[in-house]
Amino acid sequence: MEQLLVFWLPVIVVLLFLVILLNFVPVGLWISAWAAGVPVSIFTLVGMRLRRVPPAGIILPLIKAQKAGLDVAIDKLEAHFLAGGNVDRVVDALIAAQRANIGLSFERAAAIDLAGRNVLEAVQMSVNPKVIETPTVAAVAKDGIELKVKARVTVRANIDRLVGGAGEATIIARVGEGIVTTVGSSETHKEVLENPDRISKTVLAKGLDAGTAFEILSIDIADVDVGRNIGAQLQVDQAIADKNIAEAKAAERRFAALAREQEMLAMVQEMRAKVVQAEAEVPLALAAALREGKLGVMDYYTMQNVLADTAMRQAIGRSGEGRVPGLEPPPAPGESGRGKPAMPGEGGGAGR
Repeated sequence: MEQLLVFWLPVIVVLLFLVILLNFVPVGLWISAWAAGVPVSIFTLVGMRLRRVPPAGIILPLIKAQKAGLDVAIDKLEAHFLAGGNVDRVVDALIAAQRANIGLSFERAAAIDLAGRNVLEAVQMSVNPKVIETPTVAAVAKDGIELKVKARVTVRANIDRLVGGAGEATIIARVGEGIVTTVGSSETHKEVLENPDRISKTVLAKGLDAGTAFEILSIDIADVDVGRNIGAQLQVDQAIADKNIAEAKAAERRFAALAREQEMLAMVQEMRAKVVQAEAEVPLALAAALREGKLGVMDYYTMQNVLADTAMRQAIGRSGEGRVPGLEPPPAPGESGRGKPAMPGEGGGAGR
């Protein structure tokens, strides 16, 4: 038993050491690299493990670059990975640029990748231009007719301006601005409908790709539709607004007149109250005059007779206010025109 333990113990220790070594040191990857003609030291792979860099993420792109004829150092690939870049995508972009005869260095490709742009897609777009379709842009001509325009912009990526250049949103905004300007400067909407290519020519002449990561190749008008009559609608809205303002001013004047009328009525009532107050003082003054002997009793009765006679005359005048001279009612039957009864034989020729 002791002899078996002495024999198998070293074997188990060696096997455990080999398993740990194979797990820590990518021997299979090292063999693949040497077989592909990429000499890599085993200590370099161990150093990657210690620096927490996956060896497969560096060695496999390096093999791909060497097979494509690119001279890329392993230290640059590892530094790009540690900076947070995508090593495999950068190598694919370099291979695609080499095949398309596009001058792209590893440093520029790494800078584009670290800037957050897809460098492989940018290289592919340089070879195969991309078509950007703008949303429907509404513009109004000088005659007030609205036109709805939709355009297709063909762009190609500009490798030199990918870092710091504006994106697709800027291209769409600038093209929309150019469409609005071109349509707005047209005298009538019919001019735009007759020659829609004038929009693309005018927009292209503005150099809208300045400061962007793209180069505009062409702008094609896909669709032009006639919309609302904005000019007429604005005139209607203005007329309605003017009418509302006039009505508001008229209502203001009406309310002011009503307020003035109420003020006048209040003033009339105030004057009547003063008259009543003054009339209430007359009997007091008469009584004081009688007591002081300034007014005799007969004078007082004479004044009362005059007041009564005046009241009677006013009553008689009011009773005859409805009669108009020359329009008195005809006399009753049996009465003459002078108010006396007609005698037989008088009047017309009936007695004759």
